[in-house]
Amino acid sequence: MTTGVRRRMGVEERRQQLIGVALELFSRRSPEDVSIDEIASAAGISRPLVYHYFPGKISLYEAALQRAADDLAGRFTEPREGPLGARLLRVMRRFFDFVDEHGPGFSALMRGGPAVGSSTAYALIDAVRQAAYDQILAHLDVQVPPARLELVVRSWISLAESTALIWLDGRRIPRAELEVQLVHDFAALMAVAAAHDGELAALLRGVFTAEPADGPFGDLLGRLLELAAP
Repeated sequence: MTTGVRRRMGVEERRQQLIGVALELFSRRSPEDVSIDEIASAAGISRPLVYHYFPGKISLYEAALQRAADDLAGRFTEPREGPLGARLLRVMRRFFDFVDEHGPGFSALMRGGPAVGSSTAYALIDAVRQAAYDQILAHLDVQVPPARLELVVRSWISLAESTALIWLDGRRIPRAELEVQLVHDFAALMAVAAAHDGELAALLRGVFTAEPADGPFGDLLGRLLELAAP
């Protein structure tokens, strides 16, 4: 008969374990409702040992936010192959995967959670937004965006955030429909801006030319034509 021996974790390994445990708890409930005692119990260690690795709940919360922010920023990474509409739809699916899996944690990340006023929390979400912005420009093959294009992309990122937060409050619209709708929103915002900017109009023509009729952008055009039909 053998007796199991608990392996002693190194400092960094233990820190990462605690961050993972905290993130899991914060993903299910609002962070202010999660106590250090619960985190310690879930990690299988004592409360004082948690404080050995983190000065307090806020520092652990911010470490969990950092991991969540890195994960969320990574969801916007997509190979630059194929029609733009299909690429954006895949991004939106991964984005909503994160929102679905980490509802309260996502809300805390976007709204600051219990660390209101924390420069770290605000810096993290700004980094996620910038990562998303950079990825969209890369997909458009634009290095120095005109003012209207910057406005469109940043506005769309804010719209995606707001849509996800509202959806979490009741989930009254099927998630798959919102994913498609947000891709349509991007095309619509681009089209409105292009109507006022020749450079942006040329960029949009190139994007639409590469879009198949059965893609998300083609679907939007068909829906709009149906609305305009007498």
